[in-house]
Amino acid sequence: MTVRALLLILWLPVQAAAQGFAGLGTDADGFAVPTPDPVFDFPKDHGAHPDYRIEWWYLTANLTGPDGTAYGVQWTLFRSALAPETREGWTDPQVWFAHAAVTTPDRHLVAERIARGGIGQAGVTVDPFEAWIDDWRMSGLDVEMLDLTARGTDFAYDLDLRATGPLVFHGNGGYSVKSAQGQASYYYSQPFYEVSGTLTLPSGDIPVTGAAWLDREWSSQPLADNQSGWDWFSLSFDKDDKLMGFLLRDDAGGVFSSATWIASDGTTTAYPDGAFRARALEWHEVAGRDVPVRWAVQMPDRGVDVTVTALNPDAWMALSIPYWEGPVIVQGSHAGRGYLEMTGYD
Repeated sequence: MTVRALLLILWLPVQAAAQGFAGLGTDADGFAVPTPDPVFDFPKDHGAHPDYRIEWWYLTANLTGPDGTAYGVQWTLFRSALAPETREGWTDPQVWFAHAAVTTPDRHLVAERIARGGIGQAGVTVDPFEAWIDDWRMSGLDVEMLDLTARGTDFAYDLDLRATGPLVFHGNGGYSVKSAQGQASYYYSQPFYEVSGTLTLPSGDIPVTGAAWLDREWSSQPLADNQSGWDWFSLSFDKDDKLMGFLLRDDAGGVFSSATWIASDGTTTAYPDGAFRARALEWHEVAGRDVPVRWAVQMPDRGVDVTVTALNPDAWMALSIPYWEGPVIVQGSHAGRGYLEMTGYD
């Protein structure tokens, strides 16, 4: 059985009543839901939360080779629950799947893994920390010092990550609202990793250095049922300030936005709907879809007026749940690099 067929079978009970992109607007019946004023418990909260329906450990990295070539790396482990419980063996209702990618200026290489919970094929432990599926690993004594590995048919990477700043919390202390109706998630990040390691590409091994950003998020209904996709930006500026911002698009053409300004010392400022603005400037056809690959991004309160451009416009994740994800270049009032994720472009 192919990975695509297996994932669709495992995903079917969720998708039968799915609303919004990838079913993320489906009712949270029976699952726990995020509530305001969260109190996080670390290292426990670096691990899985099986009472919630969807969760991810999402790492992106902007890297540079010895000749100055820019690269991007993605490593993501997803957990999707068919029921809010865990069991031993194949009856466990927790489904795990993972995506890995390497983006170069002219290639986008991707791979996917799928596993059922309860059989030791995938999971997350916290002391020491390890998130894994098959031989893909993100592991270390804690999330501040990690080794990251993955491989696909035509790529591999082995990276060393060291955090140089604190965890940051989005929204109201980690309670991140996603719609005017009040859907929300718990959401925090470690956006301060320094990275070194090796990419293995068809052309050979390439030593790389750079920076990485880890997002941790979990919920049971993170979207409203009429929200069809999102545009998510993580931007790291040359002066070490950072900006996370997203637009959530609805079926009527409206958007709901949110943003977090992250100062170089880790101090955060949360911004409500409307403060972060992003407008598509250039579209590109990829996988039979028109996708925006150049954006005007503004946040007047911080003097941000930049152009965000895809390093490789063809960074389409042609997987069981397809989307666009790739590194970007930032120019304008602030310069830097970052990552852009776009979903729901059919």
